[in-house]
Amino acid sequence: MFGRRHGISRVWNGPIPYVLISKASAVEPILSNPKLVEKSNDYEYMKAWLGNGLLTSPGHIWHPRRKSLTPAFHFKILSDFVGIFQNQADVLIEKLGEQARAHPQEGFNIVPYVTLCALDIFCETAMGCPVYAQQNANSEYVRAHKQIGQVIRNRLQKIWLHPDFVFKRTDEFRKHQECLKVLHTFSDRVVRERKEELRRRKALQAENNNNNNSEEEDNILLHDGTGGKKKQLAFLDLLLEGSGLSDLAIREEVDTFIIGGHDTTAAAMAWILYLLGADPAIQERAVAEIDAVMGGDRERRPTMAELNEMRYLEACIKEGLRLYPSIPVIGRRLTEDVRVENYTLPAGTTAMIVVYELHRDPVVFPNPDKYNPDHFLPESCAGRHPYAYIPFSAGPRNCIGQKFAILEEKSVLSAVLRKYRVEAVNRREDVQLLCDLVLRPKDGLVVRLHERT
Repeated sequence: MFGRRHGISRVWNGPIPYVLISKASAVEPILSNPKLVEKSNDYEYMKAWLGNGLLTSPGHIWHPRRKSLTPAFHFKILSDFVGIFQNQADVLIEKLGEQARAHPQEGFNIVPYVTLCALDIFCETAMGCPVYAQQNANSEYVRAHKQIGQVIRNRLQKIWLHPDFVFKRTDEFRKHQECLKVLHTFSDRVVRERKEELRRRKALQAENNNNNNSEEEDNILLHDGTGGKKKQLAFLDLLLEGSGLSDLAIREEVDTFIIGGHDTTAAAMAWILYLLGADPAIQERAVAEIDAVMGGDRERRPTMAELNEMRYLEACIKEGLRLYPSIPVIGRRLTEDVRVENYTLPAGTTAMIVVYELHRDPVVFPNPDKYNPDHFLPESCAGRHPYAYIPFSAGPRNCIGQKFAILEEKSVLSAVLRKYRVEAVNRREDVQLLCDLVLRPKDGLVVRLHERT
């Protein structure tokens, strides 16, 4: 109760003291400080998988990597990914339709279907190769992704598994290593193949230039090199072309992009569909906006400009992320003394920013447990503390992919809502939360879907 009233409290995680922070004015001096970018030790359990990717790297590695990667998230690059979002949303709609017809009365858990869709999106945009997770949920790669997340979650939650000398003597470690072999082998192979493909395309461009075929000079790198159709550049291609990173570093960033993105956006989309299903008036207001933007055409795919016009849908997404932030806690290891409110937190302290509680501050968000997208209309946002709402973290080490995430979520959610009316089956008060790598519903989110006419 002290922490909820004052926004700062101390707890012990075994022998390690943590300071919990859930007040905007107390969050700001930590997240805004460019010197305080070291992640807490909790992130170490992902390093065997992600290495020194942006999510897990120490500050001296993170700074230059972040600078190298930022151009890959330019709005022009993002607009090129919209087609992938929509292709995978079409597959999701088909899979949801199968479940809706099979379970018309009792409904079904929507979480696994949205999760597989997000994995397909992130693998194709990251690596340029589809993994067909929605069509084959039992593939070795998909199973490894799911299982390694479970292993890391178990290790985080069971303090006796924290020491390496204990963990390495368990069956969990064996599973961990088997998953790593599958995931790294796949990523390494894709990096090698795309690197060779890029080399081949450059050779063709050089040959083309020598032959003075200037008409094709600017486009050859975007084609498959055999006179075929225009090729979609992936995140991996952009890193191979211009980041200056080693193959290992590129693999780390590709793996980080996939795990840091697909789990978080999947959780967000599942929660938002559920929340819209629990409030028909809000859902129909969002659908009316989509119809208005699309001119009533429920078959045509929206352009990026049209997605950007769906402002109420974006408010629905932001409000879902307020109530159920995908990353409910952000950890920082303080490398210097920090003055927070009336306290001095000494260097070496682990500060845990409890985003879930921060977003439910009744002073900032009246009636904080109610789903109310109006919280994110322009007039409501005016004057709000900039650190009161941080679903993508904030400050210099914020999420590099937040614009990608919102665009993906708008693409997929608008597609689902144009096709189906969503009806929530679970009551919100009955949904138990599970915090592993992301904030999930412990037993899923059961919905009924009704096809729109």
